[in-house]
Amino acid sequence: MEGLSSTAILPDTLQGTRDDLSMQMGLIWGQIKAPLIVPLLRLAVVVCLTMSLMLFMERVYMGIVILLVKLFGRKPERRYKWEPIKDDVELGNSAYPMVLVQIPMYNEREVYQLSIGAACGLSWPSDRIIIQVLDDSTDPTIKDLVELECQRWASKGINIKYEIRDNRNGYKAGALKEGMKHSYVKHCDYVVIFDADFQPEPHFLWRTIPFLLHNPDLALVQARWKFVNADECLMTRMQEMSLDYHFTVEQEVGSSTYAFFGFNGTAGVWRIAALNEAGGWKDRTTVEDMDLAVRASLKGWKFLYLGSLKVKNELPSTLKAYRYQQHRWSCGPANLFRKMVMEIIKNKKVSTWKKVHVIYSFFVVRKLVAHIVTFIFYCVVLPATVLVPEVEVPKWGAVYIPSIITLLNAVGTPRSLHLLVFWILFENVMSLHRTKATFIGLLEAGRVNEWIVTEKLGDALKAKAAVKAPRKSRFRFGERLHVLELFVGAYLFFCGCYDVVFGKNHYFIYLYAQAIAFFIVGFGYVGTIIPNS
Repeated sequence: MEGLSSTAILPDTLQGTRDDLSMQMGLIWGQIKAPLIVPLLRLAVVVCLTMSLMLFMERVYMGIVILLVKLFGRKPERRYKWEPIKDDVELGNSAYPMVLVQIPMYNEREVYQLSIGAACGLSWPSDRIIIQVLDDSTDPTIKDLVELECQRWASKGINIKYEIRDNRNGYKAGALKEGMKHSYVKHCDYVVIFDADFQPEPHFLWRTIPFLLHNPDLALVQARWKFVNADECLMTRMQEMSLDYHFTVEQEVGSSTYAFFGFNGTAGVWRIAALNEAGGWKDRTTVEDMDLAVRASLKGWKFLYLGSLKVKNELPSTLKAYRYQQHRWSCGPANLFRKMVMEIIKNKKVSTWKKVHVIYSFFVVRKLVAHIVTFIFYCVVLPATVLVPEVEVPKWGAVYIPSIITLLNAVGTPRSLHLLVFWILFENVMSLHRTKATFIGLLEAGRVNEWIVTEKLGDALKAKAAVKAPRKSRFRFGERLHVLELFVGAYLFFCGCYDVVFGKNHYFIYLYAQAIAFFIVGFGYVGTIIPNS
């Protein structure tokens, strides 16, 4: 009987212990909440609202500029001199400038034939163009395949050079820099760069070179990207929405106002004299393209964006590849800002307004604030106000400004307006990685120079088969869990439950939806095939 009595008492003891623990936790929370948590959270809200206003004003400004550009028809041909290159009977083909086309590669088994074939198919006098394949592949089989492909085109009369080096120092920047050292490059006036998955149309050079030829102050002509696999899955549709805004708005605004924007690293033509004056390629960050663009701009050179000229390429179609790409694209600009901010301030060749544009608009708002405020405000601070009702976020900051920013971001891809909610949730999840990468770049932490080549799957080769094949939904879990996403998802889910039971802010629908999005990515979600629309 004594044993039974002890067993009966044990649950009551445990329950009492749990009650005491809960009471102590409640007392501790009550003691630190008013003097510490509430002031800190109020400060965080003020900082986040300030950053939101900065981003909001930048988006509205760019929207107004784009509207004016469309209304007044400020096409590139009206802002810069452009006329076709005319044949000269006496000079012959020497009337055409010498063009170098560089194709950097690294183990590109799936796409090397596409890019080499497209480059060799460019329309230009055959004795005035050199195709240079810069192969950094570490797989000997792939190296042999690429070399054979170059030999095949050479046998057809194409002036194509297959170049390799003993190491991968500097990654892409190192390969491009090494490629410029060859003796035959000295005879070239312009250099065109295409990544291994890019497929330019034959008329690409006829559209771009005349701008550089007739406008000696232009250093760069950048074309737009066209995504061949945008309809592959929900993730690629989300990427298309983000990148379409970048090209439709950000690049166009930079080109139309200050003749400056970030070089996209591919599908662009550089004046070699400008590239050399700016100091050539540098591998100090993972955004060698942006680094070169900023340095050339500080020398007084101008850039032109041609939105009407599109070059086909491929979007990352796996979450792993996309995460690595976004780390590089977020960490690199932050690190470049750290390295160049004083150089920009001290520069005497460009106007004060252009300096303000480069530092404030280009770097601070678009490359730093945009990432940080998206995650910190919408995934950390706003949910925290549910747990601390003493701190309130004004409706204009929690609802109106985010809604307007979202709608302005959607103008680049009207066909995907029905996916806007999914895009918001997806961007908020990815903002976790972008924020982490931004701080790594600013602080020059461990992964600051991490460079992992984005995997290409050669989807363009499968385009016809994909159209005929029935589309099926695809949902699978990754090989490993992503702890940060799961942790943030659990935090948002807890805040949502608290809002339902105790809260008054009524954010629970958003909190639950965002928590699910973090859980999906945390478990390694790849994508869901969606029909064309």
